[in-house]
Amino acid sequence: MDHAPVLPVSRAEMDALGWNRCDVVIVSGDAYVDHPSFGAALIGRYLESLGYRVGIIPQPDVVNVSDVLRLGVPRLFVGITSGVMDSMVSHYTSLHKPRSDDAYSPGGRPGKRPDRALLRYVNLVQRAMPGIPVVIGGIEASLRRFSHYDFWSDKVRKSILLDTKATVLVYGMGEKAVAEIAAALDGGRTPENVRGTVTYADAGRFGSLGMERYVELPSHEDVSGNPAAFMEMTRTIERESNPWCGSVLVQKADRRVVIAHPPAFPLSSREMDHVYGLPFSGVPHPSYREVIPAYEMIRNSITVVRGCAGGCSFCALGLHQGRFVSSRSPNSVIAEVGRLTRRKDFRGTVSDLGGPTANLYGLGCRNPDAMRSCRRNSCLYPDICVNFDTDHSEYVELLDRVSAVGGVRNVYISSGIRYDVAIRSRKFLEKLVRNHVPGYLKVAPEHFSASVLELMRKPHPGLWRRFKKLFDGIAGKTEKKIFIRPYLMAAFPGCTVAHAVEAARELEKEGLRPEAVQIFLPTPMTMATAMYHTGLHPETGEPLEVARKPSEKKRRLAVLLGRRSGRPRA
Repeated sequence: MDHAPVLPVSRAEMDALGWNRCDVVIVSGDAYVDHPSFGAALIGRYLESLGYRVGIIPQPDVVNVSDVLRLGVPRLFVGITSGVMDSMVSHYTSLHKPRSDDAYSPGGRPGKRPDRALLRYVNLVQRAMPGIPVVIGGIEASLRRFSHYDFWSDKVRKSILLDTKATVLVYGMGEKAVAEIAAALDGGRTPENVRGTVTYADAGRFGSLGMERYVELPSHEDVSGNPAAFMEMTRTIERESNPWCGSVLVQKADRRVVIAHPPAFPLSSREMDHVYGLPFSGVPHPSYREVIPAYEMIRNSITVVRGCAGGCSFCALGLHQGRFVSSRSPNSVIAEVGRLTRRKDFRGTVSDLGGPTANLYGLGCRNPDAMRSCRRNSCLYPDICVNFDTDHSEYVELLDRVSAVGGVRNVYISSGIRYDVAIRSRKFLEKLVRNHVPGYLKVAPEHFSASVLELMRKPHPGLWRRFKKLFDGIAGKTEKKIFIRPYLMAAFPGCTVAHAVEAARELEKEGLRPEAVQIFLPTPMTMATAMYHTGLHPETGEPLEVARKPSEKKRRLAVLLGRRSGRPRA
């Protein structure tokens, strides 16, 4: 099947393509940007490459049922995502204040997606299309697949699969799982035992499913009333996150059982090349008349790596993409750069060659046997694993090759680096500082207190100081003025006022001005959120001091900033 110029969002576009019916319709809380950085477009184009006819309904009217029927009832299923971000994170700050904008909506205007978007969208589809299979996915589904602490209601909620009563939940990046689901439904079968998916059954029927090996999590009722049980659940989920040795996880809730199959295997380099080489137009749907801020931020950037080996206790993105790194081949990246340079609006600057952590490109575990049995939640903490490759030569070569493409004048790294890994390669640091920093390098030490960094699973402050000394030494030999702008976090669980004072003194001593200081926001399923909710240290079970009142959080933020003019961000 020939690919569509853009995936249709209206019946008129379907008619122009000669379609009388879609195989799959994707409902998204984001505006439709036909770019691989936007999940709905990526999954839609991937299904299209497998021969399915896919349409997209971006930001439907949740009051008007007819809006979600604009493409008709699909032949196979409706896929639903709240968008690139959890809808509650999109709408509210860590101080419970409504956000004034939405980067994934036209004009940056808020209000184009509802609170708890997955619940609202599934309800809308089930009313409009009774009996149609519904597949939910994206980060909101991923991080709410088990019982989870919901900061905005201050309670433990059930798996979002149970609340929505969708057919199946896809967690992680989703390409492989969605392809298996589509193939099963296309063959008249019920999707079963698909990696990277969650289903549910009545408790009385669970025994008849014939599942011989699984790990049972504490029940919803247990984790709702027992902080120790909630922490045990979180630790077990982390321990079983390796796709090669992770178990089926089950959790009882009232009279039902949630069944989570092991994660999908990370994409190989060849599979990454295929996905990112699909015929994306690379721009927002032509029906939009206003700019979409999130697109403006990434329009000249290229994703070269997926996954993050860091395992930071607060990172939702790492949980969603996984800790095993996948990298594209240099030829695939160069081909995309070539397409970028042919755009009329390209001015010669590739704003980013990265991903969750740019300098993990080409890295990963060099011991396949150890990788397949590993139970660590981080390859980089408390120390870089002896099996983790830190040779940056592939990334250095990629930067050189992209810089040599005709029409490219600058190649910058904007998506952040792991400085504890970067200091293992003097050659990379030299190249980074001399050629690939636009003026300020954004680095996220997050804090400067050793005890807080331990809870965050971030490098010891001694490594930060070593990195800064190396950076300053190289920058001092260049003709450009290049500085570090650190990202920091205030009011993290276990962080006291004394810890904030410690961080403020480090900023004063080093003469640093933070790029941004954000107040910790508890997002579902992270270990840091478990610490916030339970008030317990994840390893010792000892009590932690947790700032819960907005006034307490603001005080820690003010102390950390001192009299400096860093830009606070709630």
